Amino acid sequence: MSDMTQTDPKSGFARYLPLIVIAAVALVGGYFLRDYLSFDTLRDNREALLAFRDANYLATVAVFMLAYVVIVGFSLPGATIATLTGGFLFATFPGALFNVTAATIGAAMIFLAARWGLGDRLAARMETGEGLVRRIKDGIDENQWSMLFLIRLVPAVPFFVANLVPALVGVPLFRFVVSTFLGIIPGAVVYTSVGAGLGQVFERGDTPDLGIIFEPHILLPILGLCLLAALPILLKAVRGKKGL
Repeated sequence: MSDMTQTDPKSGFARYLPLIVIAAVALVGGYFLRDYLSFDTLRDNREALLAFRDANYLATVAVFMLAYVVIVGFSLPGATIATLTGGFLFATFPGALFNVTAATIGAAMIFLAARWGLGDRLAARMETGEGLVRRIKDGIDENQWSMLFLIRLVPAVPFFVANLVPALVGVPLFRFVVSTFLGIIPGAVVYTSVGAGLGQVFERGDTPDLGIIFEPHILLPILGLCLLAALPILLKAVRGKKGL
């Protein structure tokens, strides 16, 4: 028994090491990088960034996406600025594609770290649980796609929370990745398009309007997508009441 415990890579401290590393990097990075990952930094270095992009387009794409993955994967401040930068450097398209891909990879890093440390054990307990715990687990399992899309589409749900919750309830990695990639597209396109217009914002000496996503002509279509994602859940609820 002792030999098995020693060779188990998920025993003891090793199980929580990825989460500890992410938390440590987030705290240190949040303290030291908060003044650098900002709109002011982008504005002050815009000409150098554009010149580097024009001379080294593929390298710029690679460095940008790597930086975005690190920002999301380690929950560093500046994800919104990174999205704006993607639009500023690469236009709405392919900037939105770069943003969504990098954000999805970073989200998968947090998802895997959380599942490695906590998710498998918690999911197993919920699977073998009874009563309310088991009903919660069954409800999530029956509506996983809908719930995953909802937490991505609703602007009020923090991105970090949407990465952790699926890992803690046993959502498969493939389902998480697909729902994340597709679910963040609407918001990413909006902010990337704002970034694509930063040239004019810089010329006027203004700051971008990040509250644009709550404008009716943008928010209402997103809420419509939320309703569409929630439709299967609503239909099941209605059918369940009729069955009673």
